[in-house]
Amino acid sequence: MTRTAAGATLVTLHGEIDLLTARQLSARLDELTSGSRPDLVIDLRPVDFIDCAGLGVLCRARNRVMHRDGRLRLVSDSASFRQVLRATGLSDVFELHRHLPESVNGLPSSEPVPAHRD
Repeated sequence: MTRTAAGATLVTLHGEIDLLTARQLSARLDELTSGSRPDLVIDLRPVDFIDCAGLGVLCRARNRVMHRDGRLRLVSDSASFRQVLRATGLSDVFELHRHLPESVNGLPSSEPVPAHRD
């Protein structure tokens, strides 16, 4: 189930975002970014690991959102994630926040695609 507030859709991911989870996550994010002017907030704070396949999924979602005149915000308080973004040249590509934006703060988080392995 997807949660929305003030027109924004909140997606909270957990676990690992890697080659094994990228295809399923990408399909779900494609659904969420298929309309006009999507406003997507992806909460990455519970994510333990992200590899290049995971970064590719985030870049794809960003490109789809930008193409549809929307907005994508990533939420992460991880210094290592910020370092990965800097090292890959993506730090200026994403709108990155340490905390949930006020418009979605307090909104029950959704878990449309588990980003973890059992």
